[in-house]
This record gives sequence, C-alpha cells and structure tokens, in this order.
Amino acid sequence: MSLQETLSHQVIKAVQSTYHVVLDTIEFQATRKEFAGDITVVIFPMLRFFKGNPVQIGTDIGNYLVENVDEVKAFNVVKGFLNIEIEDGYYLNFFNSVNDEAHFGFKSPDENEAAIMVEYSSPNTNKPLHLGHIRNNLLGYSVAEILKASGKKVYKTQIINDRGIHICKSMLAWKRFGNGETPESTGLKGDKLVGNYYVKFDQEYKKEVKELVEKGISEEEAKKQAPILLAAQDMLLKWEAGDEETVTLWKMMNGWVYEGFDMTYKNLGVDFDVLYFESNTYLLGKEFVAEGLKSGVFFKEDDGSVWCDLTEDGLDKKIVQRADGTAVYMTQDIGTAIQRIKDYPDVGGMVYTVGNEQDYHFKVLFLILKKLGFEWAKNLYHLSYGMVDLPSGKMKSREGTVVDADDLIDEMASTAGEISEELGKLDGYSNDEKQELYKTIGLGALKYFILKVDPKKRILFDPKESIDFQGNTGPFIQYTYARIQSIIRKADFDTIKEVTEIALHEKEKELIKQLQQFPEVIQNAAETHSPALIANYTYDLVKEFNSFYQNVSILGAENENEKLFRVQLSKKVALTIKNAFSLLGIDVPERM
Repeated sequence: MSLQETLSHQVIKAVQSTYHVVLDTIEFQATRKEFAGDITVVIFPMLRFFKGNPVQIGTDIGNYLVENVDEVKAFNVVKGFLNIEIEDGYYLNFFNSVNDEAHFGFKSPDENEAAIMVEYSSPNTNKPLHLGHIRNNLLGYSVAEILKASGKKVYKTQIINDRGIHICKSMLAWKRFGNGETPESTGLKGDKLVGNYYVKFDQEYKKEVKELVEKGISEEEAKKQAPILLAAQDMLLKWEAGDEETVTLWKMMNGWVYEGFDMTYKNLGVDFDVLYFESNTYLLGKEFVAEGLKSGVFFKEDDGSVWCDLTEDGLDKKIVQRADGTAVYMTQDIGTAIQRIKDYPDVGGMVYTVGNEQDYHFKVLFLILKKLGFEWAKNLYHLSYGMVDLPSGKMKSREGTVVDADDLIDEMASTAGEISEELGKLDGYSNDEKQELYKTIGLGALKYFILKVDPKKRILFDPKESIDFQGNTGPFIQYTYARIQSIIRKADFDTIKEVTEIALHEKEKELIKQLQQFPEVIQNAAETHSPALIANYTYDLVKEFNSFYQNVSILGAENENEKLFRVQLSKKVALTIKNAFSLLGIDVPERM
C-alpha cells in the first residue's frame, strides 16, 4: 500500500471516529515549499459533508495520525491545509527497496491479461521515410515500451502500404527513365532510389498536363488525361490481374525499399514483432460487409453500394463497398483488424499511431467494429498526433521537398559534434568514441524534443534548439546521467552496504520523493498513451538531482555513512534516468 493510500485510509478513520461521518475520498496535494511537511490533506472538501472549523478539523486529524500511523512524525495546519511530516525511516525503507540492477518502476507482464498490438510507421513503398514518419515511429515505439513497462504484453506491428497507384507511379518512372539502374549501381539506398522516381513521375506528369493545357484542354481534364497517369493506372490494373512482368518489377523495387527502411529503422532504434502488407490485406473485410448487411449494421443503396449509417451516433453515412463490389480503405481496415485478432488470439486491444488528419476515419472504424459485435473493439485507441513543421515550412513528398529521415539523423549527429567540440567536453576521446557519442547525443536530442510534447500538439522542430546542454533537452539529461557516472567512478569505497539509519537532508528527501513517483508516472503514461509524461518526469528528476548536487557535498560528506548514502542515492537517480529514457528509446552515455 502506498503512503497516500495508507494516509487516506487513516484520515477516513479519523473523521469517522471524531465526527461520525464516512468519507469516500480524501484530497491530497504536495506541501508548499514555504511550509514544513511532505504531503498535504486539503480540508475544505470535507466541509460539504460536515460542519466545523477547518483549522480544528485539521488539528484533530493530525493528532489522530501522529498517534496511529508510524510513518507520521508531526503536522501543522495552515488555514484549511493539514501539512504532514513523514518519518525519515519511511523514505529510507523505500530507498533500500530499489534494486540497483532491476528495472525499477517496471511491472512484469500479467499472463492473464489481454495483450495489446501497437501499430506505427506503416509507410508507403514509393519513397524514403521522412520527418513525419520519425514522429510516428518514435511515438509508436515509445508507447509500446511504456505499455510493456506498465505490465502489458505488447506486439509491435506495421502495415506496409505496398500497393496502389502511388507505387505504380515510381515503378513506371523507373521503367521509362531508369536505364536499369539499381541501388548497387548507384550507391543509393533502395528507398531513396525509388523515391527519386516518384519525384520524376510528378515532374513528367506536370509537363504533360502543361502540354495538354496549351493544346486547349481544360486543366481539370488534362490532369485526368495525361498519358503517363493513364499508363500508371493501366499498370495498377495489370498488377491486380497478376501480370507476371508487372509483379516481378513490383517485387524487385519493393525489395529495394524494404532494405532501405530496415537500415533507417536500425539507425532510429525502433523495431517490429510482426509485419502486415497491404498487398495481402486489401481484399480483407468484404465477407464482413456481407455479414453486416444480414445483421442490419449496413444497408445497400439503389446503385448497389453498401453503407453504414452513423448519423444517430453523431457521425455521417460511410461507404464500405462501392457499387462495383470493390472495397474501400474502411473495408480493408475492418478486415485487417479482425485478421490481427485471428492471428494473435491473446490480443484484446490495439493502438493505431496515425496523424490527426485521420481522426474521423478512426472514429468511424472503431464504431463500425463495435456495431459488428466485436468485444475487443472497445479497447481500440487512435494515438493521434500533430504534424511536424520546420522553420523552412511544410514538406511535400511529390516535389522532393521532404526532410529525409536518414539525412536528419546524420545532421543531428553532426550538429551534436559541432556543439560538443565548441564546449570542449571530449578531451581524451578517440575519433570512433566521439562519433558514437555524437550519434547518441544527436538521436537523444531528436527523440526527446519530439516526445516531450503532448502527441496531439503540432511541433516546430529546430535541430539546433534541440541540441542544448541546458534546459528541458535530451542532452541536458544525458549530461546529468554522465555526471553521476563520473561521481560513481570516483567513489573509492564499497557502495553496496545498506544504510538503515541516517538523518535525511531536505534535498535528499525531495529526491527520494521524486523517485517514488516513477512507477505511478509509468502507469499514467500507459493509460494516457503519452511519452511526454515520462520525458517531463525525467527532466523534473534531473532538476531535483542538480539542486541536490549543488546544495550538499556527495564525496566530501562529513561522515562515511552520509557519503555512502549520497553515492547510493546518485546511483538510483541514474538508474531511474536510464530506465525512463529506455522507454523513450534514448541511450545514455557513460561519459560526456
């Protein structure tokens, strides 16, 4: 039982025995800095249930707690606030329960609880990953790790959009203008090579549209009749019909892209447990349209198209099958969700990491799945996120103005190197050690900058601003971790012995209180699907440590017991930083 649960139980007993009233809940808050105390009971809400002077009520409860709760040392009452001081022994017991080698704060998976499938990335195979994909990947990966740490079994997945007209555009452009070049012959990553031909298609398409307009055709008609677009549409029909030459080309170029994606994922530090491909799933869902028609969930229009009427639920009518019998994206998503549960029967919920432009789509998808009677549909969550902007403006894939993910990762490492060299922090490092550290700092800066923001908010990403060794940044937190490792290396004594009796300095107690919050922060972050809670908790912990570091002497402490305790406390702070950052996919360097 946590301290707050213990106190809540005892405050309820105090009120019942003194005022003969049974309360359901007690309101707590952190004690304000100017008053003595570790936790505060707010008296005012109690006045709705019984009358009395708030100061007297607080005093009565305080006296009861001092007499009946071992952990309570003293109290004071300020107006309607009961400030409670907790015995040092309570904090020491907690401190000694934190195992230096364990994943402090993490819960082991409950085998009886349903697993969760987290979908993220889900790129198109016609271009490299870009900055928008980076936010998607970092969010999805981090939420999956947080859910795992909260005690859930998790499957990480993506659906690769490997079919459709956009894929055929790259294929056709390569066929016409590529002269047989390959990733090997050009030295380009496969996804970049294919992406170049997506841009090439757009350039040729615009040329043809312009030529048609000059011949007197309206722009709207020219955009539909451009020969290169008609050829791409024809190629899609051939692919759907299983044309051998088209399918062979598709497999070859997609293979190049997958190799490129794998390299980017490795550099970014994300992974997947299971992959789904749109080429295998785009026909799924049609059988459930038929079932939905029978059960009355769907209805058929006069032209033969099938719809779901969601107007009574505050949404609109949604098509789930065209008049010609072909599926739409909604049909495919219905089928894919159901297929995943068939493939992984222990899954009882899913998280979809997709940008906020798809908010409405997922409201409709989840509602339709509920109406079709799937119990797990109530455990579906859209991890919606805002766009990432750059100081230079919006990105456009077709025009080749996107910020390439690989280039950004390299740029972050390069910028970290420049700033580190300027600060002169790397004396004694070999060149290889420096390059590895630059990558760790650069990636840490990128990930932290993106993940510290609430997912729903739009981000303006400035690489230079993110790599700052001061303030709420990844490098600042990494630097604090490295500083603690330096303290531990200098400790020339046995740091294993348990400290059971010591008078805690105010700064030591504040730091332990901050450590105590970590398990609850993980649970809250899992419930809200927000890595920002972990990021900002870590920053608060680091600020508290730096205040401790500046106010008390660690290795120069007056006696051996104090010195031992302060080194151990520093180690446990470092452990928590490392654990928290692992949930964000960020590495911490031993030296900086």
